Amino acid sequence: MDLLDRLVDKGLRRARPTREEALAVLATSDDELLDVVAAAGRVRRHWFGRRVKLNYLVNLKSGRCPEDCFYCSQRLGSKAEVLKYTWLKPEEAAEAASAGVAGGAKRVCLVASGRGPTDRDVDRVSKTIEAVRERHPEVEVCACLGLLSEGQAGRLRAAGADAYNHNLNTSEATYGDICTTHGYEDRVATVREARSAGLSACSGLIAGMGESDEDLVDVVFALRDLDPDSVPVNFLMPFEGTPLAGTWELTPARALRVLAMTRFVCPDVEVRLAGGRETHLRSLQPLALHIVNSIFLGDYLTSEGQAGREDLAMIADAGFEVEGADSDTLPAHRDGLVTVRRRGAGTDLPPNA
Repeated sequence: MDLLDRLVDKGLRRARPTREEALAVLATSDDELLDVVAAAGRVRRHWFGRRVKLNYLVNLKSGRCPEDCFYCSQRLGSKAEVLKYTWLKPEEAAEAASAGVAGGAKRVCLVASGRGPTDRDVDRVSKTIEAVRERHPEVEVCACLGLLSEGQAGRLRAAGADAYNHNLNTSEATYGDICTTHGYEDRVATVREARSAGLSACSGLIAGMGESDEDLVDVVFALRDLDPDSVPVNFLMPFEGTPLAGTWELTPARALRVLAMTRFVCPDVEVRLAGGRETHLRSLQPLALHIVNSIFLGDYLTSEGQAGREDLAMIADAGFEVEGADSDTLPAHRDGLVTVRRRGAGTDLPPNA
């Protein structure tokens, strides 16, 4: 049995591939790329059919973060000319969320810059969650507020949050190369805190920051061990004014291999195509839908994404369907240059949804 046949067989059984098999996926040639995509597609269709879940980001508080994450346009000392504003009012955030829901988003992700929320911040976000739920009782709500203190996840859950996002981003061995103000273990602890409070855990990675194949495999295997329900795969957007400006390491083929490796290691979870897809996958975005089962609709936190109507057309043209609110996402056994965002939440211009 060759590599891809073994990986499909393991994926259909939820069996863990070996590190050597995962590394071999990243080392495949361009001549083998369509075979890799097809094999990952068999695993994706087994667990998720042809459904694509849509997610929508609302940036509750933008810029002025005290952390120094090297990839982030909102970091301490960033010279990136991104939007900077303080907390949106609950009604403003709910109005922003409505644009995504109108476009078919099943989950709204409420995000705020910062090391982590104060208790007052948790109260503020709780009111925002309630405002979103009042307008859209059927929508899933995910919070992403940074490092959590004891008891905060439970309060968000009580307010109506369904999930919490906190990405590992890169391997434990190289985490100190991309951030010095907190550690890898802090991120792991927050994911565990969210899960222990009954929130669905969402945790992923960023590719293209100078990491090795071994680092990519390490972080994806660490994610499998944490067992989040969703794994966002981001591709570095090297904003001018950040330490990683000018870091352009990814090709569309490389991005597809990273997605396929993630699918083989995490076969039955929501693998989400996240930030940087337009920049790095470009015309090969539709191929990625054969691997992932979830994408963000419209804009990101501080950069513009593909227009929502184009996302919907891409999904339909590729032969997939938008996942409805009445569908369960998870299988039954699981209970060029970056365009800075100038529209949507925090502005007077309509969102790109």
